[in-house]
This record gives sequence, structure tokens and C-alpha cells, in this order.
Amino acid sequence: MRVSLDTRPGGANPNEDWVAASPTLAVVLDGLSTAGLSTGCQHGVPWYVAQLGGHLIAALADSERALSDGLADAIDCVARMHPQCDLKNPGTPSATVAVLRQRVDSFDHLVLADSPIVFEDGAGYSVITDLRVDEILPELRAETERYETHTPEHKVALQALVTAQRQVRNTPDGYWVAAASSDAAEHAVTGTTALEGGGAVAVMSDGVSRLVTEYQMATWADAFAALRRGGPRELIDNVREVEATDPTGRRWPRYKSGDDATVAFCQW
Repeated sequence: MRVSLDTRPGGANPNEDWVAASPTLAVVLDGLSTAGLSTGCQHGVPWYVAQLGGHLIAALADSERALSDGLADAIDCVARMHPQCDLKNPGTPSATVAVLRQRVDSFDHLVLADSPIVFEDGAGYSVITDLRVDEILPELRAETERYETHTPEHKVALQALVTAQRQVRNTPDGYWVAAASSDAAEHAVTGTTALEGGGAVAVMSDGVSRLVTEYQMATWADAFAALRRGGPRELIDNVREVEATDPTGRRWPRYKSGDDATVAFCQW
């Protein structure tokens, strides 16, 4: 499996995405925004995703190990690294997870929250994602969409949404992400896809997939054509060009003008 990578911050703040790959493995993490609220952790989201990613790669060095087991171990390892922080804080640093692993004649996948894995095959495109977060708190989500990004009203509405999301994060009534408890790994979307002939898979953060899913300014066929033509860099450039036409989120309401954007493009 040949893998090409790129990751780029959405603005002036540090990149809270993380990506790494080996000849048989691709991992993309997307740290959850804190919206300026306290996390109870002195390290921060970029530190968390870097530590989680490194431990996840190490945990999956055994190709026979279940992806969810590797994720559970990685979460536990990172939690043990900062016991002095308040890991029971509902806003403790957390991340979405997307993992693709190539086996002899198939791919294993794991998706926790909304960083998708997109398979291209002769029949078209198959998207594996976990959108449980979109099903909760619709009223507060709609409130954030009333205001343009970077306005005081938008900040207040976004903090109210994130505060409410934290109360149901990693609970049966809400949605699941990697944070301080390994229990979340049991709730990941996992499966196996047959490897047939030549093809490609894109593992990405939602800062890239929104070009197709939210902005609707490209199809998956367009996205994969860009990946083949110019790699992940070209696809992320396309996202930024679209966002530059709507910097305040008037046409496409969103949490911030540009989100961190990451792609691992896998071909065989």
C-alpha cells in the first residue's frame, strides 16, 4: 500500500489534527475544539492527539490485533501519562479516530466520530463514518448557524453548544470519541472490506470531507481525481479555495472559517 499524507491547520492556531502511516496502516486523528473553554488539562489538544497517535501506531504493530483493542490500549497509555490533570473533566482533551489497516486480501477499518474513510472501487464510493454527534442538540447547533463566524454572538453560541455536548460526550445518550477512558473504543464503527484489484482509499478529517458533504462543491469522484493528480495537498488546497469565498460562514455556517484539514491517501 502506497500512502501519501498532508495536514494543515485551519488558521493561526496550532494544528489539532494528526496523521501517520506505514506500508500497511493509516491513522488520522482530529482533536475536538475546546471553544476557549477549560479542559482540566495542562497539556492541550495538540499534545493529546500526538501522544494518542504515537501510542496507537505502536499498539497496532501486531497486525493480528483488533483495531478497537489497540485503540483502547492507546487511550489508557495516554491517560497514565498525565494523571495530575483532571481527566474526569467532561472537556478533557479528546479526538476523533479513523484507522485503515491493509491485510493480505482485505482492509480493516475503525472510525470513532466524524473523520471518514472513503473507499473507491469499481462500483463507486463507500463512505464509512460515525455521525452520532450530528444527531444531538439540534437546537443549539442551529443557534450557532445564525451568526457569522468570529462574531461575539457566534462565540457565545458555540461555547453553549460545546458545553452541552460535553455533558453527553462518551455517554449512551450522546456520542463517542477518544478521551480519557478506553470504554469509548468499544463504540467505534469497525469492519472489514475485501481488497479487489487496484483501488484507493482516503482517510481524512472532516475539515476535508466537508468539501463534498457540507459545501457540496465537489463529488467524491472529483476529490479522488484531485488526490491522484496532486495528492492530499491539492485536495486541501481545493477546500481552502472554497472557504476563501465565504470567510464568515454566511453561505456555509460553520464553527470557524477554516478547520484543520488532513488526508492520508492510500493506493495499492
